[in-house]
Amino acid sequence: MPRFSIIVPSHGVAGRLSLALDSVLAQSYGDFELIPVCDAPGSPAADVATGHAGRDSRVAPVDSPPSAGLSGARNTGLRAATGAYVLFLDGDDTLAPGALAALDARLTETGGVDVLYFEHERTPWWEGEPTNPAAPLLAKTPAGALSPAQAPQLTGVQLPAWSAAYRRAFLAEHQLTFPDGRFTDLGWGGLVTVAAERVAVLRSVVVRHLLRRQGSRLNLPGEHHHQLLDQVELVLTAAQGLPPERSHALFEQLFAVVLKTASRPERLPSGHRAFFRRAGRLYRSHRPADFPAPGGSLGVQHRLLASGAYTAFKALRGVNRSASGAAERVPRPRMLRTRLLYARALRRRIDPNLAVYCAYWGRGYACSPAAIHAKARELAPHIRSVFLVEPDAVDAVPKGVEHAVIGSRKYWEVLARAKYLVNNANFAEGVVKRPGSVHVQTQHGTPLKKMGVDQSTYPVVAAATGSFAKLLGRVDRWDYNISSNRHSTQMWERAFPGSYEALEYGYPRNDVYYTATADEVARVRRELGVPEGKTAVLYAPTHRDYQTGFDTGLDLDAFCEAAGDDVVVLLRAHYFYDQGRAKSSGRIIDVTGHRSSEDVCLAADALVTDYSSIMFDYANLDRPIVVYADDWEVYRETRGVYFDLMEAPPGPVARTPEELAQVFRDGSYAGPESTALRAEFRSRFCEFDDGLAAERVVRRVFLGEPPETVPPVVPLAERVPAPAATLVRS
Repeated sequence: MPRFSIIVPSHGVAGRLSLALDSVLAQSYGDFELIPVCDAPGSPAADVATGHAGRDSRVAPVDSPPSAGLSGARNTGLRAATGAYVLFLDGDDTLAPGALAALDARLTETGGVDVLYFEHERTPWWEGEPTNPAAPLLAKTPAGALSPAQAPQLTGVQLPAWSAAYRRAFLAEHQLTFPDGRFTDLGWGGLVTVAAERVAVLRSVVVRHLLRRQGSRLNLPGEHHHQLLDQVELVLTAAQGLPPERSHALFEQLFAVVLKTASRPERLPSGHRAFFRRAGRLYRSHRPADFPAPGGSLGVQHRLLASGAYTAFKALRGVNRSASGAAERVPRPRMLRTRLLYARALRRRIDPNLAVYCAYWGRGYACSPAAIHAKARELAPHIRSVFLVEPDAVDAVPKGVEHAVIGSRKYWEVLARAKYLVNNANFAEGVVKRPGSVHVQTQHGTPLKKMGVDQSTYPVVAAATGSFAKLLGRVDRWDYNISSNRHSTQMWERAFPGSYEALEYGYPRNDVYYTATADEVARVRRELGVPEGKTAVLYAPTHRDYQTGFDTGLDLDAFCEAAGDDVVVLLRAHYFYDQGRAKSSGRIIDVTGHRSSEDVCLAADALVTDYSSIMFDYANLDRPIVVYADDWEVYRETRGVYFDLMEAPPGPVARTPEELAQVFRDGSYAGPESTALRAEFRSRFCEFDDGLAAERVVRRVFLGEPPETVPPVVPLAERVPAPAATLVRS
């Protein structure tokens, strides 16, 4: 029997689950079993848990459907537990280093208590000092093991379930499980404390709890707040017969929670009066004899609740306080004339048939916004679509596409009135998220490198990013965030914490890799100047934050000579270095300025890249990919990455120019090993890209079709990528 069973529910926190599991597996004390509770086999969290189980036999995942909620997940973990003591850990929290050793030592010292309460840190999700809310409560507790009557303030009501260790035999003897519904920690904590006979405390931090940027889901408005009274009634019923010194503290703490909710009517969009009246009935029927009401304003609230004086309570708590001037704090355009124009447009009603698109901060008609735009014109022709571009990109907008120049009068007018706003980056700082508008973030690549707030620990990148607070203000405008694979979904959750809905529909810009014909591939090659019969190798290095200016990092002329006479290189630098003029020479064709990276990929017979996200898109074509990683260690340390590309590459890895030339000279770049690596890579990162992504987005977002009616993802084995020009696909 292990000393500890550590149960970790994981619903909705797959992006941080690995951090929680790693914090347990890294403990110096190793006598434990780790039980991640996942939604179902194949879910993002299950994949994380299965990976850890494959590396450590102490990890034993179990499944619980999301419909069972947090209580169901914890109870499933309890049934699977075999340890002497049970601990709970939320899937986005971590154990402090040395926590299990400290728990073991304290349990040995106190001799088998039913419950051992301990301190925890509440860590702000971004900036600020951690707090230790349990410390003042536990500091008042006598040393050693004690009966609950010796520490009546330890009711469990003020502590979360993951702030204690529980003797499993004690839980089984009293048949203690987490009650159904919301606020299950309150019900569990109260029931456990009522049943316990010997308890103790550990005055050191065991769990580090990460406060969600969005706040607790329990604090959101909704009918679930009525379930708080269900939990209170459950505990009060179980507590009947407790001696006064215990029942008084329990009663007071329970109704402190009730009054906190009653004083925030915004949490109850309907039924606030019914909540108050039921709370009053519970108060009167369960109030212990000789219970002394608290003093001050809180005591007045107790008396009003006891008498059912809802109107007086409402007046006392200032329910009619008006909303603060939040709209005035929203950033506005700087120029006075523009500010007045935009403010006037914001007062007009939203146009339900207007959609605004932007890609790469206005660089042109490109990427997923362009793909969605084209599909919307086909499936939702009633919607007026306007593409936003910088002045120098106007000439590149296709004929028939309505556009607005960024900063113009029309630009601010359509931004103010559009129902739908689609972008692969972010709209300007001054853009207001109007109630009723729908913002779609398409992203522009699968993340290998750290993104969003995950960049904060990399000084060079953080300095270039600017204000993370402003970044997250822009994230708060998103309603939907598009993902092409579960890896991306999890990393976006970490990098851009927000309340948006993830649409695992694939990247619309990648649709063309399954819809393009051989004639279209030939046309693009002619437009780019690829000689007939030549093997076109796309070389697409990424941007390096620690470098100034663009350096190919490779002698491309020498590569062509070494790779073979039939090789030409399509050079596509990162879009940061697009100067609008080609630098082609000899067998090097500069395609950096070409508006469509998708066209360039279609034209290429093979891809050579370092750490660019283009590899994830190109993999959809099922054509050879070679990773040229001459500075992987430096890049990983200065930029940060989400996984080790060297351990899971999409094809051969070359670390020197000689190695790169060799894989082309001997044909191994397209050999069996390369094919096997690419197949594994595609199964992981081309998960939802099947040629129907833009249609899914238009049907779900623009046409309002329910999720279950959008086209399902075509299995990878059934997809047929666009044909290559010179290579025969196996």
